[in-house]
Amino acid sequence: MTWTGYGPGVPASLTVPTTSYDVRRHKLRNGLRVVLAPDRSAPVVAVAVYYDVGIRSEPEGRTGFAHLFEHLMFQGSASLEKMEHVNYVISSGGTFNGSTRLDYTNYYEVLPSNALERALFLESDRMRSPRVTEENLRNQIDVVKEEIRVNILNEPYGGFPWLTLPPVLFDTFPNAHNGYGAFEDLEGATVEDASEFFKRYYAPGNAVLAIGGDIDPDEALALVEKHFGDIPRRTTPPRPDFSEPDLTEERRAEHVDRNAATPAVALGWRVPDPVADLDAYLPFVVLAELLTRGDASRLRSRLVHDDHLASDVSASLGFMEDAFDVRDPTAFVVTAHHAADATSDQVVSAIDDELARLVRDGLTDDELGRVQARTAATLLSRNDFVLGRTLAMASLEQQRQEPGLVGELPARIGAVTAEQVVQAARTLRPDRRARLDLIAGGQR
Repeated sequence: MTWTGYGPGVPASLTVPTTSYDVRRHKLRNGLRVVLAPDRSAPVVAVAVYYDVGIRSEPEGRTGFAHLFEHLMFQGSASLEKMEHVNYVISSGGTFNGSTRLDYTNYYEVLPSNALERALFLESDRMRSPRVTEENLRNQIDVVKEEIRVNILNEPYGGFPWLTLPPVLFDTFPNAHNGYGAFEDLEGATVEDASEFFKRYYAPGNAVLAIGGDIDPDEALALVEKHFGDIPRRTTPPRPDFSEPDLTEERRAEHVDRNAATPAVALGWRVPDPVADLDAYLPFVVLAELLTRGDASRLRSRLVHDDHLASDVSASLGFMEDAFDVRDPTAFVVTAHHAADATSDQVVSAIDDELARLVRDGLTDDELGRVQARTAATLLSRNDFVLGRTLAMASLEQQRQEPGLVGELPARIGAVTAEQVVQAARTLRPDRRARLDLIAGGQR
């Protein structure tokens, strides 16, 4: 890694070498996109299937349906009884999981490489025909409702801010609704709804299959053809336009959390399209790290250590875990938890003051390089693991048709300039943001 200069004494960017991975792309006749990424360094394979359906795709009146259907996909399939998929993975020495995000639902396994064909059979069998029965549906509705009780309704700060801030920031149902689901919507779901959802969104042409690790690409592709090639082609649904205009004035709302011990505040701003305008988006990724990661970060140093206004403060891109697996519109989010003797107005004022100082004075001599090095190192570390790299490639193929970008992102982060970070901070104005104050314990 080497430094390049920006202005008098200010390091502009970190030069990180681009990492090149052997990535091969293929498309089956039924439309299934396949990504193969061989890595013979360990006898392990990761298999991931990403379906282009997430929280934003679920219909009105069926909130939480994308997540509910994820649960149904583990309840048996054309050739397997309930729990057999799980048992086959575990008995092979593997692990598995699935998740529902704004723009996709995914399923994945990590197994010894000699179990690759078993994993492909398991995923192809439920892509072919999951067991959507009345018994399975009712059972999983109860499971999801209990999950909501545990993780949201009875958990301090449950759903804050990922469920509670979007309705303030966005106007449209796809972007603003409760992705975990309302009980009445979940209880009203029918087998016919689930069958139609599967037929519409779980078509091979609406999915990406990624295989990484100890594989021979030609042999792996032959196995993919064997298990997935005869799944009938179905019409792929057009992806809706989820766009909506930016804010032109500050929006405010309150959320009462009777389980929370102390208040909190969340701020959200719209950011550039992470897919169509990646170069404009990356400075916000760097800015989030600069503001809140580590005790030396701008907002943590000011709010937590100097002014003692907050017990914790964080900044992120989007409402989920990964800044690089979400489409537009998304947000730059700052969340701060504070004591009852500090007001949300004081916390927000300090955040605004730090942003203004960054815009006015720019970055310190070592600030940009330190943040870039840490961010690039995080991405490189993720890529060292076959599962992390395979999941990232699947997502990048699904949303961008660029799985090889996984090796370029650290270098792209290193190329962000101090001027670009300052310009990103300049856009975080009060008139463009949504603000949500969390009222703790039901007390105003």
